[in-house]
Amino acid sequence: MQSRRRFFKFAGLGALFAALASGIAWKAHAHGRFSGPIDPARIDEHLDRMLKHLYVEIDATPEQQAKLAPIVKQAARDLLPLREKWQAGRRRAVEILSAAAIDRQALESLRAEQMQLAETASQRLTQALADAAEALTVEQRRTLAERVERHRGGWHRG
Repeated sequence: MQSRRRFFKFAGLGALFAALASGIAWKAHAHGRFSGPIDPARIDEHLDRMLKHLYVEIDATPEQQAKLAPIVKQAARDLLPLREKWQAGRRRAVEILSAAAIDRQALESLRAEQMQLAETASQRLTQALADAAEALTVEQRRTLAERVERHRGGWHRG
């Protein structure tokens, strides 16, 4: 029973960080900011704002803040090249599907490449989640899990 609770708390933390990452991508896409090359400084600025909200939510100590910021920012930097590969894959899919004849082998190859990208991203995100979770107390992880649960229907303020 205890291990199951631990799993769901970790999953909640994971969902929060996934939501943060998705939020960055969605907000940037909605405002057209990241349609071209992404400026790492702008990502850091956005992450700093999001982290400030997180710190308040969990009452993070200065020591925790000093641990969490590099974890989150390095994960974002590590995941950025995968975003570019994912976009290239989408463009390739459009090319394949708009050709006169559908090349099933090319589609399958592209699918396998995209699955590998997803696996790499998942592994890196899991590493960042574990690192971040170790910087937090059990109570802070519970707070995050509760916040994730409250926002299961969608991430919005209110």
